[in-house]
Amino acid sequence: MSDNTADHTADHVADHVAEEPAAERLEARREIAAPPAKVFELLCSPNGHVTIDSSGMLQSAEGTPVAKAGDTFVVHMDRESLGDRPLGKYDVTVEITEYEQDELIEWTVSSPLVQPSVGHRYGYRLEPAGEGATLVTSYYDWSGIVEPYRSRLPFPVIQPTALRATLGILARTVE
Repeated sequence: MSDNTADHTADHVADHVAEEPAAERLEARREIAAPPAKVFELLCSPNGHVTIDSSGMLQSAEGTPVAKAGDTFVVHMDRESLGDRPLGKYDVTVEITEYEQDELIEWTVSSPLVQPSVGHRYGYRLEPAGEGATLVTSYYDWSGIVEPYRSRLPFPVIQPTALRATLGILARTVE
């Protein structure tokens, strides 16, 4: 093998490894005409998650607004709205995994019916975008999915259009 071929192969492998995490993560961005603190306040509210959900799965929530990593709340779900699995109605516990005031909120979900936890994460990253505006990035990351779910369930659970639609509802709600 020539030196050029070896270099090209090494570059290709390095590129593939670098791209792999991105292949298991969806992101959508939107500038919203509201300050980061107002957007973040809604994202910390259990009912705020229900309000902005575009999937139709989140039916209602119980709990107090979150204030740090490790905080939890319960969401009453209905998977029938996706039409992909006949799970009916069930509850999940949302656990905040990352929390930076007015900048980042991330969570994972668990349920007593699903053990161990699936391991996917959802989140919002907020960046000031000028006077009274925020650039909001919504993401869904399933790179941490554990077996047996990785081989038995289709991922991603939600589609990029759902992330964009949720950002549209978020904008309408806080603007």
